[in-house]
Amino acid sequence: MRSSSTPVPLRSTVEDLSRRALLAAPFALAACDRFASAQTAPRHVPPLKSFAPCPVGTCVMTGQIRDPQWVDLVSTHFSQLTPEWEMKMEYILQEDGSRRWDAPDRIGAFARDFGLRLYGTTLIWYAQDHPWFNALPRARFGAEYDRYITDVVARYRGKVVGWDTVNEPVAEDGNGLRDSVWSRNLGADGYMVRAFQTAHAADPDAVLFLNDYNLENNPRKGATYLRLVERLLKAGAPIGGLGTQSHLDIEIPAGQTAAFFRELAQFGLPIHVSELDAGLRSDRRIDLRSDAERVRQQTARVAELTEAFVALPPAQRFAFTIWGVRATDSWLRRGDKDDGKDSPVLFDDAGNATPMFDAVAGAFRG
Repeated sequence: MRSSSTPVPLRSTVEDLSRRALLAAPFALAACDRFASAQTAPRHVPPLKSFAPCPVGTCVMTGQIRDPQWVDLVSTHFSQLTPEWEMKMEYILQEDGSRRWDAPDRIGAFARDFGLRLYGTTLIWYAQDHPWFNALPRARFGAEYDRYITDVVARYRGKVVGWDTVNEPVAEDGNGLRDSVWSRNLGADGYMVRAFQTAHAADPDAVLFLNDYNLENNPRKGATYLRLVERLLKAGAPIGGLGTQSHLDIEIPAGQTAAFFRELAQFGLPIHVSELDAGLRSDRRIDLRSDAERVRQQTARVAELTEAFVALPPAQRFAFTIWGVRATDSWLRRGDKDDGKDSPVLFDDAGNATPMFDAVAGAFRG
């Protein structure tokens, strides 16, 4: 899950539009001025969840559930919610080792009241360099690790359908695994096997996912992730599903995402597109692409990913989650990242459907 680091882009001068992108092109061209000026003309679009071949998710923070427009969009188009960060250790675990449950409980109640599935993220993440765990004597570390996972999973047993059990374990460049407080104390693979086993004991019915990002963007990282899955399964980890965050680089070569999904599907496990977005901005010092060209690249890459997901056997389509409802809800539009122009999700600042919505909807309909 992206909150502080941006996926490393892979650049390509080759850009082939997919069939879905061509179908969506009229919408994309009509939206170019929208991208440039953030002015939109509302148009009716059908509820995405009404024709999606799987649960359609988005992320939530408690402040958003007081926003009537956000609530209307979520209740109309989505069927699953993931807490963006208020179910992470950073929120739940306090400096004295106690637990804080107010925000995740509120999100759970909101999901229940609106008939939405609740998906949990994240139990163990390399970035959780928590001072309470750092202060533990080594003899207590494993027991407290187990206790934390058990406390969280057991509290939401029967309420959460699945968990990002281990999040982002693969190194940024794909060369091996990340170093973390967990790997240093429990072993590089050992902390992951233990997390899955402990979470499964706390809720045998929850689907437990290994989740990571840049798997489509960086083939080397995707390959390392696939080898890790194979290794953990052989070690007895009860992995129930595979999560790919899908923060897409719109300039990756056509066909690269579809190829990765074919590899991912070979395990036969449910797959979760867990945090989809596709920013229109670039890291280039000089970017001569027109707004229209950026939108065409975005819709082509999003269409390819959605088509690859829809092509999976029904049992492998766990959920398709968009990381943000409106453009202004996206992590890509926060702080110094926000130039007021990016449109990386399905709805714009005003809550109107974007060309990316059309790309996803077109692939869902087939």
